[in-house]
Amino acid sequence: MSEKTKGLIVSAHSADFVWRAGGAIALYASRGWEITVVCLSFGERGESQKLWADPAMTLLRVKDERKVEAARAAEILGCKDIRFMDLGDYPLRTTGQDVEKLAEIYQELRPEWVLTHSLEDPYNCDHPRASRFAQEARIVAQAHGLHGAKAAIKAPPVFLFEPHQPEQCNWKPQLILNITEVWQTKLRAFQSMGAQEHLWEYYSRVALQRGAQGARNSSVPMKYGEAYQRVFPTVTEEFA
Repeated sequence: MSEKTKGLIVSAHSADFVWRAGGAIALYASRGWEITVVCLSFGERGESQKLWADPAMTLLRVKDERKVEAARAAEILGCKDIRFMDLGDYPLRTTGQDVEKLAEIYQELRPEWVLTHSLEDPYNCDHPRASRFAQEARIVAQAHGLHGAKAAIKAPPVFLFEPHQPEQCNWKPQLILNITEVWQTKLRAFQSMGAQEHLWEYYSRVALQRGAQGARNSSVPMKYGEAYQRVFPTVTEEFA
């Protein structure tokens, strides 16, 4: 197993990680981290509007094209490990076996942190389901009874990336990550996701807004940012 430090992103659909956590992926990959993205679905039914405009389109073709897009975006961001669980979308449904499969990924990687969706989203029920699934798998991965005490992981912090309508999701930006140095990389990843071209401009504006907010709340020069909400308290020995 690699000695490199690892991060894990659990994405409901094949493009969510690009819009919401692409900056974090590119930033940490540039620092030598190994980043793994787990896509629970391809977004084949609800998040592939441009592809479904073709009357001859099929579900299998949509899955194939979204997989290619997601893999290309991950490569641009510097993520060499992207995995697809193919659990379906609209609705996303998981089983106990699925939880154990993701828990085994936790135990394999032993990530320093986990990024996933908000716990509420009235516009997309797949997102909170993915968040709860990711956190349930984390709990199972900490259990000594899954594959023994030596396999059990410690408690990686979980950060929830920004939903499309944060005010409607009871989500607050509690951590703003400066992604200015990797913004052009994230933008290229955006532009590789052709099935959802309508979101490129929207998430560019979000990055500018969070960058302005981050600069205002710190002494850090920042133009582009990504915001996250914490699930668990920060444990520290000093204020910062």
